[in-house]
Amino acid sequence: MKLNRLLQIIFGFVLLFSVSCTSDYEEIIPEITYNNGLFITNEGKFQTPNADVTFVTKDLSLMQNEIYKVKNNENLGDVLQTMVINGDKAYLLLNNSNKITIVDRVTFKKTGEITAQINNPRYMAVANGNLYISNDQYGGAKYVGVYKLSDNSFVKKIDFASTSTVENVVEAGGAIFVQNASYGFGNTITKINTTSNTIDGTPITVPNGDISKTISSNGSVYTIAGTATDSYIYQISPAGTITKTTTLTGIAKGRNIQVDGGRYYFSSLNKIYSMDMNSTTVPSPLFTTAETDPNFAVYGFSVIEGRIFVSDVKKFTAPSEITVYTTAGTVISKFTAGIGATSVYKNY
Repeated sequence: MKLNRLLQIIFGFVLLFSVSCTSDYEEIIPEITYNNGLFITNEGKFQTPNADVTFVTKDLSLMQNEIYKVKNNENLGDVLQTMVINGDKAYLLLNNSNKITIVDRVTFKKTGEITAQINNPRYMAVANGNLYISNDQYGGAKYVGVYKLSDNSFVKKIDFASTSTVENVVEAGGAIFVQNASYGFGNTITKINTTSNTIDGTPITVPNGDISKTISSNGSVYTIAGTATDSYIYQISPAGTITKTTTLTGIAKGRNIQVDGGRYYFSSLNKIYSMDMNSTTVPSPLFTTAETDPNFAVYGFSVIEGRIFVSDVKKFTAPSEITVYTTAGTVISKFTAGIGATSVYKNY
């Protein structure tokens, strides 16, 4: 089914009704909120402050684009790289604006901002009362910045070698794991002790392939790495040990690892795969998307509670089209989000 911009119509109705009220009779209009639904982060066009967030209700029946701009009457910023939801707040990382904007996760009204010691931020994770932010300046500093969640104050900088890469950061077992790989190059992950906020031991090296994405689920870290011919999924314990390797022979350059309902989901170019986490049988594609350009194929990919969200970003020339599939690969919904739609986050 196709979603209409119904929440936008509701906003317009609320505004019209409010203006129509007279001083003799004041009607209280309940504020539209964004709980019990999904957030979709839209990067926006590079060097243009048109990044924003799309909201979709849990049942996919209603949606609203540009919710930050609607609620705060200002542009969010340039390149919304990622989002972290913690407690009653959502943290929005603006890569090219060099800031973290903090909003109430229900009203989406701005409550704060982090700019200290931010330089080309990439990803975030929460552990031990702190927010950990990776920063990777091209040709410059590589570090993870640590901030107190209680007051957003800067705690310290954990430096990495200038020859390293500091990309995805995830939490598992109270530790932070930093992916030292990007754009299909690199094969190590570094563990950070969140009590001392120092690097813990030597980097974890995956034996085969270059890492493309690292996530955490159910207390473990999962990373997918690939070569020109094969791919590998590695499970890493909170102690920093590779405990399981799943070999995907014949599937080249695996990307976009997700874990949901005891299954792995991932992509290779424009093909989507699914397999039981305990299986050793290499799966066949679940379905194939239309975009074949390796820079844009399956640019946005999330799996949440049995629904697969795939974003076609139209090469950043038009609003993104989100297609939602069942785990069997059947299309159940399509709708248009913002420019450069990437990840989906549940807010319930």
